[in-house]
Amino acid sequence: MTLDEVMTQLAEFGDERTKNTLIKHGAKEPFFGVKVADLKKILKNTKKDHELSLALYDTGNSDAMYLAGLMADESKISEQELDQWADQAYWYYLSEYAVPWVAAETPFGFELGLKWIESKEERIAAAGWSTLASFASVNTDDALDIQAYSDLLDRAKKEIDTAQNRVKYTMNGFVIAIGTYIEALTDKSVEIANEIGKVEVLMGGTACKVPLAKDYIKKVMDRGSVGKKRKTARC
Repeated sequence: MTLDEVMTQLAEFGDERTKNTLIKHGAKEPFFGVKVADLKKILKNTKKDHELSLALYDTGNSDAMYLAGLMADESKISEQELDQWADQAYWYYLSEYAVPWVAAETPFGFELGLKWIESKEERIAAAGWSTLASFASVNTDDALDIQAYSDLLDRAKKEIDTAQNRVKYTMNGFVIAIGTYIEALTDKSVEIANEIGKVEVLMGGTACKVPLAKDYIKKVMDRGSVGKKRKTARC
């Protein structure tokens, strides 16, 4: 499919109720308000397409940018291109999901995450914590730097109370992810989750809630799923 063909389909799938909901969460014009289920219908036709994903992201249309994240070829996208994507990801659907998912599936995802969490830009730092969490979810423990992840847990515990709003949210998600996906650090994650307790994040007047890390990890433990990795970060 060409860029024009995809944009035409996005326009056809546009839904006013979805658009209004996404606006409440931070999306801005231009975009059509396409449900993820409909984005995946387009994805069935395009499959992974590196050049098309870059062109879609370049449009600045939120629907197209999110679709680009689902479509991106992790074996072809470069660190420089992902840096640019992170810089252009203006709201959290892009900065905390679409971009980190792709970054986490690249060989350099861990290094990118470490770089991004040092940013003074809230959305880029949040992208970094999300990337590090997702990287742990799709890589076997023997491919991970367990000590580095342990140190990052300590950092999250130390900084979460004073972190920027969305960085708090993604730090909390990071603690959950490490407790869930790295069995060697589950006990430490539970201890830290108990210490940080309920994390207060401004959700922009939406009904979304911040998951309580200790409860979330306990559910994973209770069903015996600790350490079970994901096939892909994207969903």
